[in-house]
Amino acid sequence: MCDGNNNVGQDGNILLPKEVEVVEAKKVTASETHFVLKMKNGDAMDYKPGQIVEAGVLGYGEVPLGFASSPTQTEKTGTFDLVVREVGKVTKALVSLQPGDTMTMRGPLGNGFPVEEFEGNDVLIVAGGIGLCPTRSMIKYILDKRDDFKKFTLFFGSRTPAEQLFVEDLDVWRGAEDVDYKEIVDNADENWKGKVGVITQLFKELDELNPETKVIICGPPIMYKFVIAELKGFDVPDENIFVDLERRMKCGVGKCGHCQINDKYVCMDGPVFRFSEIKDLEEAI
Repeated sequence: MCDGNNNVGQDGNILLPKEVEVVEAKKVTASETHFVLKMKNGDAMDYKPGQIVEAGVLGYGEVPLGFASSPTQTEKTGTFDLVVREVGKVTKALVSLQPGDTMTMRGPLGNGFPVEEFEGNDVLIVAGGIGLCPTRSMIKYILDKRDDFKKFTLFFGSRTPAEQLFVEDLDVWRGAEDVDYKEIVDNADENWKGKVGVITQLFKELDELNPETKVIICGPPIMYKFVIAELKGFDVPDENIFVDLERRMKCGVGKCGHCQINDKYVCMDGPVFRFSEIKDLEEAI
């Protein structure tokens, strides 16, 4: 795994958060808000695709969130993106923030995608629902450094067209020549002209898949085993499949035990895992 730990905390202490300023806040679906952020006081945010942060509001708590932007964006503009789904008191407090407000942040935490291993190879990313958020970091990285990668295929599935995230990106990817983009929804509305069904149906559109392809999977828990079964049909080895288990995380520093799977701590050993590392761990997938 790529060791991306470069933790940012107050006075170098990862348990003490720093302040982050909201640059933009845009409600993109009924439940999700897309934030563009920058560190206060000119501090840098140095991270790798697949890593997470603990974002919060003082007095409410904090939640783990994966970066939804590429480090290449942060290097150019000093900003980075997070998407917050409103599901409880902490996320409700977060989505109420407006440009100029601040949130607290600890991180980056955990291990991200082994970017160097992906370079020079075909890449397939399979993202379901909000799983597009943490994978967008890698998607944007690949597209910003397109010459470093071979064939790039992206599958995206959502429950309905109204729940699709990053619609501006989707419009670009639909017409892009440097990404083979395929999408599907579980349930269509009257305006949807695309495919309807589960995300695994998109594999039927592949004439072939190089077994050496590096594959990333991120989405609802039930999706993983069915996508992995499809990959088996293309003889993709377990060590070439990477899964993002960010959904299991809580404290981010291996103290609460919430994310423990046998001898693995998702926040410390992940959230990105090679499937060959965890396939025999009960309840991992």
